[in-house]
Amino acid sequence: MGRVRVLSRGTLNGRVKPPPSKSYTHRSVLLASLAEGESRLTNVLFSRDTKATISACTAMGARLTASGEGMRIVGAKPRAPADVVNVENSGTTLRFMTSVLSLAKEGDSVLTGDSSIRSRPMQPLLDALGRLGVQAWSALKNGRAPIIVKGGGMKGGETKIRGDVSSQFVSSLLISSPMAEGSTTIAVEDAVSRPYLEATLATMKSFGVEVGRDEFSEFEVAPASYEPADFAVPSDFSSASFIMAAATVTGGSVKLENLNREYPQGDSAILEILKSMGVEVVTNGNSVTINAEGGRLKGGKFDLRDTPDLLPVVSVLALKCDSPVEIVGTAHARFKETDRIAAVASELKKLGVEVEERSDGLLIPPPSKLRSAPLDAHDDHRMFMALSIASLLIPEGVPILGAESLDVSYPSFLEDLERLGATVKWE
Repeated sequence: MGRVRVLSRGTLNGRVKPPPSKSYTHRSVLLASLAEGESRLTNVLFSRDTKATISACTAMGARLTASGEGMRIVGAKPRAPADVVNVENSGTTLRFMTSVLSLAKEGDSVLTGDSSIRSRPMQPLLDALGRLGVQAWSALKNGRAPIIVKGGGMKGGETKIRGDVSSQFVSSLLISSPMAEGSTTIAVEDAVSRPYLEATLATMKSFGVEVGRDEFSEFEVAPASYEPADFAVPSDFSSASFIMAAATVTGGSVKLENLNREYPQGDSAILEILKSMGVEVVTNGNSVTINAEGGRLKGGKFDLRDTPDLLPVVSVLALKCDSPVEIVGTAHARFKETDRIAAVASELKKLGVEVEERSDGLLIPPPSKLRSAPLDAHDDHRMFMALSIASLLIPEGVPILGAESLDVSYPSFLEDLERLGATVKWE
């Protein structure tokens, strides 16, 4: 694919149904695959990342059948896959399946992925699993994928894990530990991205397993079996945030539909962030309408510790602000598809923005004038969507590399922008 230029022809207006939640698709597909019996999922996201989880669940013995926007899943006790599990670019799949494949009665499982996956930290999870009687290690002894997991089951007991690198480590332990031989206690030090842990617990409850807890510092998991369930995946606030930003920076009015608030999604925090910047946000049932005036926005300090995926979108909203935007609490955003703090800083600097990169965030002053320059999304779907919003602010737009990354979470993003009135040019 070449570069893409996203141009504004004025305000963006209309309606959009954002794609289904990537987080809840991963979780519901995996839990349905562990529940012995038939589950039915509706509003499933079929994207590059979630297909990696679907493929991994098939490899461990579940039967998954897609039909339209739904899935029928017949779960089974996990078995070691006959071949290497390639998680592509999905960190969620890698981390969740590392724990789950230890539940296989026998055999070894091997998990790997693309170059980004092979650079992501895994040692904290491997150490935590070791304390529960699981043998799992890094093939290259560098704490990263490829990962080898020995079957034989999880014993249970007490373990501890750092929660400041990735909440996925904690979710991984939570998902697999009900199937351990004995009770499991998980002590978590300094949990970040807490709404994702809430999402894990809410999905587990939908499949019949409840977890005792002391806030986010300790979890008590008794042996239990997942039960088949009917589960409707909510639409994704993370993806919706970029459409909201597009409406905001162009001064448009966009209604986003099917945003179910019943299940926790940390990135619904975008609504309060937009309100604090001066945007009118109207919530009505499962829909949200963004009414933007088109003037300058108010800056401020935003702690995104629990919502690191909002870092790229808040960074580009800063380009429309009349005072500095300070983003703090996002040191763990350096361990995403790319180092998002460094990547956002480097790309915005190309546009003439005097960004100050910090260890845990960014300080973005109001730009005097934005200039056009070729940009690179660093093979990161959220970076690409954020840079597309920045392009809307520049009359001639900017050419952006990396549109193919959209199939990770929001394959129809560019089409939705066009439907709302933007122009998309391929170069």
